[in-house]
Amino acid sequence: MAKRNVGSDFDQFLEEEGLLEEATSVAVKRYIAFQLLEKMTESNLSKAEMARRMETSRSSLDRLLDPDNSSVTLQTLQSAVQALGGRLKIEIDFHKNAA
Repeated sequence: MAKRNVGSDFDQFLEEEGLLEEATSVAVKRYIAFQLLEKMTESNLSKAEMARRMETSRSSLDRLLDPDNSSVTLQTLQSAVQALGGRLKIEIDFHKNAA
């Protein structure tokens, strides 16, 4: 008996279930937190020093690094990236068939 694919891909499944936007948002935030923590570790940078460089509080930095906290401002993200010697780039991709 041949296997039948129910959906074309996982994204389609999530979209059909009304979960795609939330899942994407959570995944992006987790990836951002992971990248920042990884760079801090590479640079032997403590949270206290990172917060100092960002000119913010430790609690603000902890919120940024919390993979489950999706409330992050572009200003905070920009400050973190600059503190680590990077440059923030944001890309928006509109699908051709999106209205």
